[in-house]
Amino acid sequence: MSAKLIIGNWKMNVATVEDAKRIAKRTRTVAVRLMHTTVVACPPFPFISAAASRRSSANFHLGAQSASIHESGSYTGEASAAMLKSLGVEYVIAGHSEERARGDSDETVSKRIARIIEAGMTAIVCVGEKARGENGEHFEYLKDQIKGTFAGVSAEQATRRVIIAYEPVWAIGAKEAMAPSDVCEMSIFVKKTFADLFGSEAGLKVRVLYGGAVNFRNARDIITAGRVDGLLVGRESVNMPGFVELLKAVDEIN
Repeated sequence: MSAKLIIGNWKMNVATVEDAKRIAKRTRTVAVRLMHTTVVACPPFPFISAAASRRSSANFHLGAQSASIHESGSYTGEASAAMLKSLGVEYVIAGHSEERARGDSDETVSKRIARIIEAGMTAIVCVGEKARGENGEHFEYLKDQIKGTFAGVSAEQATRRVIIAYEPVWAIGAKEAMAPSDVCEMSIFVKKTFADLFGSEAGLKVRVLYGGAVNFRNARDIITAGRVDGLLVGRESVNMPGFVELLKAVDEIN
Protein backbone atom coordinates (compact mmCIF):
# COMPACT_ATOMS: atom_id res chain seq x y z
CA MET A 1 0.00 0.00 0.00
CA SER A 2 1.31 3.48 -0.88
CA ALA A 3 1.92 5.95 1.92
CA LYS A 4 -1.15 7.69 3.31
CA LEU A 5 -1.17 11.46 3.09
CA ILE A 6 -2.29 13.62 6.01
CA ILE A 7 -2.68 17.35 5.36
CA GLY A 8 -2.82 19.55 8.44
CA ASN A 9 -4.66 22.77 7.59
CA TRP A 10 -3.93 25.00 10.58
CA LYS A 11 -6.27 27.71 9.24
CA MET A 12 -5.97 30.75 11.57
CA ASN A 13 -5.87 28.69 14.76
CA VAL A 14 -2.29 29.55 15.78
CA ALA A 15 -1.83 32.84 17.59
CA THR A 16 1.94 33.33 17.86
CA VAL A 17 5.15 32.39 16.12
CA GLU A 18 6.19 30.50 19.25
CA ASP A 19 3.05 28.35 19.00
CA ALA A 20 3.74 27.76 15.31
CA LYS A 21 7.28 26.59 16.02
CA ARG A 22 6.08 24.30 18.80
CA ILE A 23 3.34 22.69 16.73
CA ALA A 24 5.57 22.28 13.68
CA LYS A 25 8.38 20.76 15.75
CA ARG A 26 6.07 18.28 17.45
CA THR A 27 4.43 17.33 14.14
CA ARG A 28 7.81 16.88 12.48
CA THR A 29 9.15 14.78 15.38
CA VAL A 30 6.24 12.37 15.06
CA ALA A 31 6.25 12.39 11.26
CA VAL A 32 9.87 11.30 10.87
CA ARG A 33 9.09 8.15 12.86
CA LEU A 34 6.16 7.13 10.68
CA MET A 35 6.64 4.20 8.34
CA HIS A 36 3.64 4.45 6.02
CA THR A 37 2.41 8.04 6.30
CA THR A 38 3.41 11.42 4.87
CA VAL A 39 2.45 14.62 6.70
CA VAL A 40 2.04 18.11 5.24
CA ALA A 41 1.70 21.10 7.59
CA CYS A 42 -0.11 24.15 6.19
CA PRO A 43 0.38 27.10 8.58
CA PRO A 44 -0.89 30.66 8.01
CA PHE A 45 1.29 32.77 5.70
CA PRO A 46 3.17 34.63 8.50
CA PHE A 47 4.28 31.36 10.12
CA ILE A 48 5.46 29.40 7.07
CA SER A 49 9.14 30.16 7.67
CA ALA A 50 8.77 29.37 11.37
CA ALA A 51 7.29 25.96 10.52
CA ALA A 52 9.99 25.12 7.99
CA SER A 53 12.73 22.64 8.84
CA ARG A 54 16.42 22.97 8.04
CA ARG A 55 16.56 19.22 7.53
CA SER A 56 14.64 17.55 4.74
CA SER A 57 12.40 14.62 5.59
CA ALA A 58 10.60 12.11 3.42
CA ASN A 59 7.65 12.16 5.82
CA PHE A 60 7.25 15.86 6.64
CA HIS A 61 6.57 18.61 4.12
CA LEU A 62 5.58 22.26 4.18
CA GLY A 63 2.33 23.48 2.68
CA ALA A 64 0.37 26.71 2.34
CA GLN A 65 -3.33 27.46 2.63
CA SER A 66 -3.73 29.31 -0.66
CA ALA A 67 -1.88 31.14 -3.43
CA SER A 68 -2.69 34.20 -5.50
CA ILE A 69 -4.00 33.87 -9.04
CA HIS A 70 -1.49 36.60 -9.97
CA GLU A 71 2.24 36.18 -10.60
CA SER A 72 3.16 39.64 -9.28
CA GLY A 73 1.96 43.23 -9.19
CA SER A 74 -0.19 45.57 -7.13
CA TYR A 75 -2.18 43.00 -5.18
CA THR A 76 -2.02 44.04 -1.54
CA GLY A 77 -2.30 41.24 0.98
CA GLU A 78 -1.69 38.40 -1.48
CA ALA A 79 1.16 35.89 -1.79
CA SER A 80 2.18 34.48 -5.15
CA ALA A 81 2.97 30.83 -5.81
CA ALA A 82 6.58 31.77 -6.58
CA MET A 83 6.91 33.45 -3.18
CA LEU A 84 5.62 30.34 -1.44
CA LYS A 85 7.96 28.13 -3.44
CA SER A 86 10.92 30.27 -2.36
CA LEU A 87 10.01 29.58 1.29
CA GLY A 88 10.22 25.83 0.80
CA VAL A 89 6.50 25.19 0.28
CA GLU A 90 5.75 22.03 -1.69
CA TYR A 91 1.96 21.74 -1.41
CA VAL A 92 -0.74 24.42 -1.63
CA ILE A 93 -4.45 24.14 -0.87
CA ALA A 94 -6.78 25.53 -3.55
CA GLY A 95 -10.55 25.83 -3.52
CA HIS A 96 -11.13 25.29 0.18
CA SER A 97 -14.82 25.69 1.00
CA GLU A 98 -14.05 28.72 3.18
CA GLU A 99 -12.39 30.48 0.24
CA ARG A 100 -15.24 29.48 -2.04
CA ALA A 101 -17.68 30.93 0.52
CA ARG A 102 -15.73 34.20 0.38
CA GLY A 103 -16.24 34.42 -3.36
CA ASP A 104 -13.87 32.05 -5.15
CA SER A 105 -15.58 30.69 -8.25
CA ASP A 106 -14.57 27.49 -9.99
CA GLU A 107 -12.77 29.66 -12.54
CA THR A 108 -10.79 31.41 -9.80
CA VAL A 109 -9.83 28.10 -8.23
CA SER A 110 -8.72 26.84 -11.63
CA LYS A 111 -6.40 29.84 -11.96
CA ARG A 112 -4.95 29.18 -8.50
CA ILE A 113 -4.27 25.57 -9.44
CA ALA A 114 -2.48 26.66 -12.61
CA ARG A 115 -0.22 29.07 -10.70
CA ILE A 116 0.60 26.44 -8.08
CA ILE A 117 1.55 23.82 -10.66
CA GLU A 118 3.47 26.29 -12.83
CA ALA A 119 5.61 27.14 -9.78
CA GLY A 120 6.51 23.45 -9.37
CA MET A 121 4.30 22.66 -6.37
CA THR A 122 1.44 20.21 -5.86
CA ALA A 123 -2.12 21.52 -5.67
CA ILE A 124 -4.43 20.07 -3.02
CA VAL A 125 -7.75 20.80 -4.69
CA CYS A 126 -10.81 20.90 -2.44
CA VAL A 127 -14.23 19.96 -3.78
CA GLY A 128 -17.48 19.08 -2.07
CA GLU A 129 -21.22 19.57 -2.07
CA LYS A 130 -23.01 21.98 0.27
CA ALA A 131 -25.76 19.47 1.10
CA ARG A 132 -26.77 15.90 0.30
CA GLY A 133 -29.95 15.75 -1.72
CA GLU A 134 -32.48 12.97 -1.22
CA ASN A 135 -32.64 12.43 -4.96
CA GLY A 136 -28.89 12.48 -5.54
CA GLU A 137 -28.65 16.13 -6.59
CA HIS A 138 -25.29 16.35 -4.83
CA PHE A 139 -23.72 14.10 -7.46
CA GLU A 140 -24.56 16.52 -10.24
CA TYR A 141 -23.41 19.47 -8.14
CA LEU A 142 -20.07 17.80 -7.45
CA LYS A 143 -19.58 16.76 -11.07
CA ASP A 144 -20.16 20.32 -12.29
CA GLN A 145 -17.84 21.70 -9.62
CA ILE A 146 -15.02 19.34 -10.54
CA LYS A 147 -15.40 20.09 -14.25
CA GLY A 148 -15.36 23.83 -13.62
CA THR A 149 -12.49 23.67 -11.16
CA PHE A 150 -10.24 21.75 -13.55
CA ALA A 151 -11.26 23.58 -16.72
CA GLY A 152 -7.88 25.31 -16.98
CA VAL A 153 -5.73 22.32 -16.03
CA SER A 154 -4.02 20.15 -18.64
CA ALA A 155 -4.04 16.35 -18.50
CA GLU A 156 -0.29 16.34 -17.90
CA GLN A 157 -0.63 18.71 -14.94
CA ALA A 158 -3.58 16.78 -13.54
CA THR A 159 -1.73 13.48 -13.51
CA ARG A 160 1.47 14.83 -11.97
CA ARG A 161 0.72 17.59 -9.49
CA VAL A 162 -2.88 17.31 -8.32
CA ILE A 163 -4.38 15.78 -5.19
CA ILE A 164 -8.14 16.02 -4.62
CA ALA A 165 -9.52 16.64 -1.13
CA TYR A 166 -13.19 15.76 -0.96
CA GLU A 167 -14.71 17.82 1.85
CA PRO A 168 -18.50 17.95 1.98
CA VAL A 169 -19.29 21.43 3.26
CA TRP A 170 -22.05 20.19 5.56
CA ALA A 171 -19.58 17.91 7.40
CA ILE A 172 -16.97 20.58 8.16
CA GLY A 173 -17.10 21.42 11.85
CA ALA A 174 -19.87 18.88 12.40
CA LYS A 175 -20.04 16.59 15.44
CA GLU A 176 -19.48 13.54 13.27
CA ALA A 177 -17.74 12.85 9.98
CA MET A 178 -19.47 11.36 6.97
CA ALA A 179 -20.08 7.62 7.28
CA PRO A 180 -17.14 5.66 5.82
CA SER A 181 -19.45 3.83 3.38
CA ASP A 182 -20.61 7.21 2.03
CA VAL A 183 -17.02 8.44 1.87
CA CYS A 184 -16.19 5.39 -0.26
CA GLU A 185 -19.08 6.08 -2.61
CA MET A 186 -18.06 9.70 -3.08
CA SER A 187 -14.38 8.87 -3.49
CA ILE A 188 -15.24 6.49 -6.33
CA PHE A 189 -17.47 9.15 -7.88
CA VAL A 190 -14.70 11.77 -7.68
CA LYS A 191 -12.23 9.41 -9.37
CA LYS A 192 -14.75 8.55 -12.10
CA THR A 193 -15.45 12.22 -12.81
CA PHE A 194 -11.72 12.91 -12.90
CA ALA A 195 -11.30 9.99 -15.33
CA ASP A 196 -14.01 11.41 -17.57
CA LEU A 197 -11.99 14.63 -17.79
CA PHE A 198 -8.44 13.31 -18.10
CA GLY A 199 -8.65 9.63 -18.99
CA SER A 200 -8.96 6.34 -17.14
CA GLU A 201 -5.29 6.23 -16.13
CA ALA A 202 -5.58 9.65 -14.47
CA GLY A 203 -8.69 8.50 -12.63
CA LEU A 204 -6.84 5.50 -11.25
CA LYS A 205 -3.76 7.45 -10.23
CA VAL A 206 -5.24 10.59 -8.66
CA ARG A 207 -5.10 10.57 -4.88
CA VAL A 208 -8.35 11.41 -3.10
CA LEU A 209 -8.40 12.59 0.51
CA TYR A 210 -11.36 13.15 2.83
CA GLY A 211 -11.91 16.19 5.03
CA GLY A 212 -14.65 17.06 7.51
CA ALA A 213 -14.86 16.40 11.27
CA VAL A 214 -11.80 14.13 11.20
CA ASN A 215 -10.19 13.08 14.50
CA PHE A 216 -8.08 10.29 15.94
CA ARG A 217 -11.16 8.23 16.75
CA ASN A 218 -12.53 8.01 13.21
CA ALA A 219 -9.41 8.43 11.04
CA ARG A 220 -8.63 4.74 10.66
CA ASP A 221 -12.18 3.76 9.64
CA ILE A 222 -12.49 6.64 7.19
CA ILE A 223 -9.34 5.57 5.37
CA THR A 224 -9.89 1.81 5.43
CA ALA A 225 -13.66 1.55 4.91
CA GLY A 226 -13.84 4.85 3.02
CA ARG A 227 -11.04 3.75 0.70
CA VAL A 228 -9.37 7.15 0.52
CA ASP A 229 -5.66 7.92 0.24
CA GLY A 230 -5.50 10.19 3.25
CA LEU A 231 -7.12 13.01 5.18
CA LEU A 232 -7.42 16.79 5.19
CA VAL A 233 -7.45 17.70 8.88
CA GLY A 234 -8.51 21.13 10.14
CA ARG A 235 -8.65 22.19 13.80
CA GLU A 236 -7.41 18.81 15.00
CA SER A 237 -4.06 19.39 13.26
CA VAL A 238 -3.08 21.99 15.89
CA ASN A 239 -4.42 19.94 18.79
CA MET A 240 -1.18 18.08 19.38
CA PRO A 241 -2.36 15.21 21.61
CA GLY A 242 -5.20 14.38 19.24
CA PHE A 243 -3.20 14.91 16.05
CA VAL A 244 -0.34 12.73 17.27
CA GLU A 245 -2.80 9.93 18.03
CA LEU A 246 -4.40 10.41 14.60
CA LEU A 247 -1.04 10.06 12.85
CA LYS A 248 -0.19 6.95 14.81
CA ALA A 249 -3.58 5.39 14.08
CA VAL A 250 -3.24 6.04 10.36
CA ASP A 251 0.33 4.75 10.25
CA GLU A 252 -0.79 1.42 11.73
CA ILE A 253 -2.98 0.73 8.68
CA ASN A 254 -1.47 -1.93 6.43
